[in-house]
Amino acid sequence: MSHTRSTDTDNTALGWTLRLEEEKGLDPAVSAARAFYAPVLGNDSVRGLLNGEPIGHALHPLMTDLPLGLWISATTLDLVGGRSAEKAADRLLGLGVLAALPTALTGAADWFSGNRRVQRVGLVHAALNGVGLGMYAGAYLLRKKGRRRLGKAVVLAAGAVVGVSGYLGGHMTLVQGYPEGGLAD
Repeated sequence: MSHTRSTDTDNTALGWTLRLEEEKGLDPAVSAARAFYAPVLGNDSVRGLLNGEPIGHALHPLMTDLPLGLWISATTLDLVGGRSAEKAADRLLGLGVLAALPTALTGAADWFSGNRRVQRVGLVHAALNGVGLGMYAGAYLLRKKGRRRLGKAVVLAAGAVVGVSGYLGGHMTLVQGYPEGGLAD
C-alpha cells in the first residue's frame, strides 16, 4: 500500500504519520536510541533471534498479542466483572506489564535495522508504548494501594495511548512494508 501526501490526507492520522516519517527533528533521538541498543542489537545473532529467524517469521507482531490481550482482558473484567473479578483483573494487568518487556525488545530489534523513515515512526511508536506501559504499571500500583477507581481510569487512558501506538506499528508494517514481507530474513 503506497500513500503520498495530498490534501485528502493532510489532516488525517495518515497525513500526520506521513509527516512524521519525514520529521528530521527526530533524528538526534533516533541516533541516541540506536547507540543505546547497539551493544546488544548490533550483534547479528542476537538481533536475528529477536527478529524471529528461528521461526521464520517476525517475532514482534506475534509477541504484541500477549500484553495487549492481557490488558484488554483486565479492562474487560474491570468494566463487566464486578468485585469478584478484581483479583483476576489485577493479575492480568501485572502479567501484561511483565509481558511488555520482552515484546519491546523484539520491537527494538525490528526497528534497529529499519531505514530512517521507519526509525522515526518507530521511535514515536516506542515512546508511546513506554508511556502506555508506565501507565499500566502505575495503574497496577494504584490498585495495590487501594485506589482501584483511579487505577481503572488510568487503565482506560493507557489503552488509548497504546491504541495510537498500535496505529503507528500498523503503519510501519502495512504502509512502510517493514519488516519486508513480515518474515524474518
